[in-house]
Amino acid sequence: MVVTRDGGRELFDSHKVLAGIRKACEKRPVPVPAMEAIVEGIERELHESGEKEVPSSYIGERVMEALKEVDGVAYVRFASVYRSFRDVNEFLDELKHLLAEHAAPGKDAP
Repeated sequence: MVVTRDGGRELFDSHKVLAGIRKACEKRPVPVPAMEAIVEGIERELHESGEKEVPSSYIGERVMEALKEVDGVAYVRFASVYRSFRDVNEFLDELKHLLAEHAAPGKDAP
């Protein structure tokens, strides 16, 4: 069971999660099997955790973590909707954070 931001409860819907990932990956070189693997991984995690309820924020964060590894642009797209950036400065702050992570020792440059 997923606990939504407004406190409601609904069943985990892998199609809904995949739709959000597909939208973020639109016109990006991310193969559909990679998108499906993200959803399957999250779903598997949820089942293995044994938790009866999980906040939707957990699912959103897991999607962002996975997208960050797959495609930086898709990650920023998803984050901009998920985190409801209010203005361009919040968007730029997220980009700066992403660029700093890629510039960290041991990481490849973007």
